Amino acid sequence: MKFKSVFDIIGPVMIGPSSSHTAGAARIGRVARDLFGKQPTWAKIHLYGSFAETYKGHGTDIAIIGGLLDYDTFDERIKTAFEDAEKAGLTYEFIPETAHTEHPNTARIVIGDESREMSMVGISIGGGKTEITELNGFPLRLSGDMAAILVVHEDRSGCIANVSNCLAKYDINIGHMEVSRKEKGNMALMVIEVDQNVNAQILKEIGDLPNITQVTRIAD
Repeated sequence: MKFKSVFDIIGPVMIGPSSSHTAGAARIGRVARDLFGKQPTWAKIHLYGSFAETYKGHGTDIAIIGGLLDYDTFDERIKTAFEDAEKAGLTYEFIPETAHTEHPNTARIVIGDESREMSMVGISIGGGKTEITELNGFPLRLSGDMAAILVVHEDRSGCIANVSNCLAKYDINIGHMEVSRKEKGNMALMVIEVDQNVNAQILKEIGDLPNITQVTRIAD
């Protein structure tokens, strides 16, 4: 893995004790909340590798819950995340798993409310950095270092071009883009990392395009 700066090694400003097990965990939880689009009412958190072995001692559990409450890595409220979750009506369960994963710091977060649920897999790769590797069964690679939009759409010709043209109209530059689908002609997913944050007006315009079913924004 290549580091761009010393801060990639020592980690971000954060509530300790560990950049990988605490800051990275908080970011995984917060991205899950962003992708869900609102505060979930329940969460099942499956932990793998070293996350499963040390999550209580390293504060991985409290950090993930803090992230699900939309707390950043440096937010002092992470220390009281369990109590805050109870006040917010968020119930949760941590499930240590023994299955082997490609990265030792892996969490599968399943969250929901009375109307829907979502599953996401995130890994903490060191220095507080994270990658999202799966969303509702779709494989993807989302670093969290850039602003991004996720577009769920029907697998139809012209969808990718329409979304790209919409972004180009507003001078939004695409830094990285991946497209995946479960099967031909069925549901598909675009993951687009961009150089600027995408405002609500642009999101609505993308959402109104033909064959687009959901648009979600993740700020950098």
